[in-house]
Amino acid sequence: MGKEKELNITLKVWRQRGPQEKGAFETYQLEGISTESSFLEMLDVLNEKLVKERKEPVVFDHDCREGICGMCSLYINGHPHGKDQEVTTCQLHMRRFNDGDTITIEPWRSAAFPVIRDLMVDRSAFDKIMQAGGYTSVNTGGIPDANAIPIPKPVADEAMDAASCIGCGACVAACKNGSAMLFVSAKVSQLALLPQGKVEAAKRVKAMIAKMDELGFGNCTNTRACEAECPKAVSISNIARLNREFICAKLKD
Repeated sequence: MGKEKELNITLKVWRQRGPQEKGAFETYQLEGISTESSFLEMLDVLNEKLVKERKEPVVFDHDCREGICGMCSLYINGHPHGKDQEVTTCQLHMRRFNDGDTITIEPWRSAAFPVIRDLMVDRSAFDKIMQAGGYTSVNTGGIPDANAIPIPKPVADEAMDAASCIGCGACVAACKNGSAMLFVSAKVSQLALLPQGKVEAAKRVKAMIAKMDELGFGNCTNTRACEAECPKAVSISNIARLNREFICAKLKD
């Protein structure tokens, strides 16, 4: 087996002590970073170095490190989660960079996602949108048989595609208006397509859009930046469905 390749890189990392504090970039040098390590493992190495130097480590969000939770919300060289398509930051590997590269790392930039510290932002706005209507509350009685409600496979597949959204916020970070339309439309679509979700469809779409507007997210720009940067390739066709659901709900009123 050949020797593992290593990189010497320069990091420009956004440092900010809190939501009301003024932030700035700080520059760090790292040597001997394995090309087989993930981006978050590289940040772990940086923090170990800073701790040894008795400096404050960089705060960043992470949990599963398997591309499931969506917490690794980093803006890397101008792209949410980095330049690779359909991957989260934890799935981005250092082999995608070159020796001597300068890597700029920032938090999500959105008024609805205030910086907590350094690279960690408060994404609880998404939780509030889900609490407004991203669920079914009808009494379904006992657990029905799996095939009791026939659902065409294309419809089920489309609902599952919408449900693949992990709520990471890359769509908001990519949008020049900070719109959450892709996230909200995915959550509305996954229920609107299924019989179980149709009972509260009108109430749901109105409540979730109202909460989205209340929390300060911007309007959709129709530039498809959200779709291009989404790590789960959620389609903007869901936004069209969201608009149809909302118009139908308002017409019923």
